[in-house]
Amino acid sequence: VQLQASGGGLVQAGGSLRLSCAASGRSFSTYAMGWFRQAPGKEREFVAAMSWSGATTYYADSVKGRFAISRDNAKNTVYLQMNSLKPEDTAVYYCALSRSVTTMPSINADYWGQGTLVTVSS
Repeated sequence: VQLQASGGGLVQAGGSLRLSCAASGRSFSTYAMGWFRQAPGKEREFVAAMSWSGATTYYADSVKGRFAISRDNAKNTVYLQMNSLKPEDTAVYYCALSRSVTTMPSINADYWGQGTLVTVSS
C-alpha cells in the first residue's frame, strides 16, 4: 500500500494550491480518504475527510469555507483544493486512508502517506 502526495509548494497569502494523493497497491474505493497537516513544532492535526461514496465530508473549523476535499475512485486519488491560503496553513500535509470516515477527525487512519510541504508567505 502506497500513498503518494503531491502539489505542495510555496504560495503567497491569499493564493491557492491543489494537493493530490494517489493510492496504489489495491482498490481503495471503499475507504474514506483524508488530509492531515503538521506545522513545525506542533502536533499533527486533522484537515478534511471524505467517505468512500463522497456523501459524507468533515472539515476542521480552521479550513471550512476555504478548503475542499474531493476524490476520484476510478483513479484511487483524493484531492484537496486550498483557497485563500494563510501563513498559518503552512505545514506538511499528509493524506491517509481509513475504513471509517468518522474516526478521521480524531487523527485515526489505517494507511498514511508521506507528506508534501505547503509554505504560505505573508
